[in-house]
Amino acid sequence: MRNIVLKEPTIWLSHGAGAGHSSSFMAQFNQVLAEQFNTAIKAYTFDYMLQQEITGKRRPPPKFPLLVSEWQSHIPSGQNHLLIGKSMGGRVATQLTKLDGVKGVVCIGFPFYPAGKPEKHRLAFLEELEVPCLIIQGTRDQMGNYDWVSQQSLPNQVDLVWVEGADHDFKRLKKQNISQLDTLQELALIIADWRIKHLI
Repeated sequence: MRNIVLKEPTIWLSHGAGAGHSSSFMAQFNQVLAEQFNTAIKAYTFDYMLQQEITGKRRPPPKFPLLVSEWQSHIPSGQNHLLIGKSMGGRVATQLTKLDGVKGVVCIGFPFYPAGKPEKHRLAFLEELEVPCLIIQGTRDQMGNYDWVSQQSLPNQVDLVWVEGADHDFKRLKKQNISQLDTLQELALIIADWRIKHLI
């Protein structure tokens, strides 16, 4: 059987709206991804979060188009890229698929709607994807739970994988007795298998 040789992309990891790469979740996930893919992960921090970390004062993200243009300006052409984003970071990544070299997008806890407000859904962000997109979602995610999302029609480019008992931050039910590290390793394996499937 012939081995599949992938042209190694730059793997980016971006954070959600409320916690940057210094958070326990993001720091652990970065390490797990680096071990899974045997490469350094390029952590992208939005400017507002950098200021928040410097000053210690919480800041809201700027308007969404500014987040898109900001990350876009840091992605060089002439290379292959796999964009992985937690929550808001994943939503931003879905808007970067027209860029040269972006071969795939992974959304960890896609914010399908603001917490508790499914009538204000964000399905439109998935409609113009030009590359494969993987969404890994917890069944208890308050920004897109199983009951609501499973009733929606998602584009063909989107693969959706559910993590049983996980919330938006991928904390599992206590009775499951699964640590966050175990969950993050599960996410990394899901991403690795999906990447091979799509030859990214």
